[in-house]
Amino acid sequence: MAMTRPPRGGPNPDGQSLMSKRAKPAAKRGRATSKVPKVAGSELRTLLDFVLYAASRFVEAKLAFAHGTTDPVVEAAFLVCETLHLHPDQFETFAMARVTEAEGAKILDLLERRVVTRKPAAYLVNKIYMRGLPFYVDERVIVPRSFIGELLDSHFSADDGSLIGDPAEIESVLDLCTGSGCLAVLASRHFPNAQIDAVDISGDALEVAARNVSDHGLEERVTLYRGDLFKPLGDRRYDLIISNPPYVDAAGMAALPRECRAEPKLALDGGADGLDIVRRILDEAGAHLTPRRGLLCEIGRGRDNLEAAYPQLPLLWLDTEDSEAEVFWIGAADLA
Repeated sequence: MAMTRPPRGGPNPDGQSLMSKRAKPAAKRGRATSKVPKVAGSELRTLLDFVLYAASRFVEAKLAFAHGTTDPVVEAAFLVCETLHLHPDQFETFAMARVTEAEGAKILDLLERRVVTRKPAAYLVNKIYMRGLPFYVDERVIVPRSFIGELLDSHFSADDGSLIGDPAEIESVLDLCTGSGCLAVLASRHFPNAQIDAVDISGDALEVAARNVSDHGLEERVTLYRGDLFKPLGDRRYDLIISNPPYVDAAGMAALPRECRAEPKLALDGGADGLDIVRRILDEAGAHLTPRRGLLCEIGRGRDNLEAAYPQLPLLWLDTEDSEAEVFWIGAADLA
């Protein structure tokens, strides 16, 4: 039961369980309907019963799964666990546990709201998990599903393959387009001695980010700024800049499923070719990096466009379990 993401760049591998084999049912616009008959809570007894029933409802309704879950079974398990106040990792332990009548009624109500409203599941329960950590979300921010969390573990840890050396030596990190603040929180855990600055142009998003920073007890280490990319930072420099900016191109925006249209357009729309914000980050990042470090940036499926626009830059493309060439790394020296 793990959290993933949308047409912005593909599903996110963070925390996938044994049940998370991916399927990609098509999404249709308009009011969702289902031929799967409704059931009384008494007909469903265990957590697994509710998950299988929910998965059938979701498939029949042709829901889109792009916001932290990869397929109908994983999303169903996520919603059932949230209703029962269980961490997603606990589902397999309690799969055959009996559900009370009152709990069953709450689960069925939540499943029906997912089908009828087509809202992302994370908005319905105001929660998403990244790398096993819970984060508060609502309609003021996109549902986080960045690959950067996994890449921090795989390419920025204290081993021979690290791109930045010892994480303990990183003293400052900037998270651009922070949204809900999840990457800033993950960075604070990964770089234990770093101060984290996080910037977003949306005041609404920063209210959500502030809640997550507080929930994780990071007020002393994470500072939030409202502004347009680097503008509120003056001439500050950072050992590491991370960013998951808006990068959906015009064609992608026009084809967004109904679930994704519930998210703030400002956080998704990257302009005609998806690179409006990415270009600005590349053009300005060099002036805000310390030597020997670099920029980690997610751009979805925009590699061809980016390499055509910046043929001189030695971009290193980093893959994850479920993504290929959607995130790049470039050293500070190459941006100077």
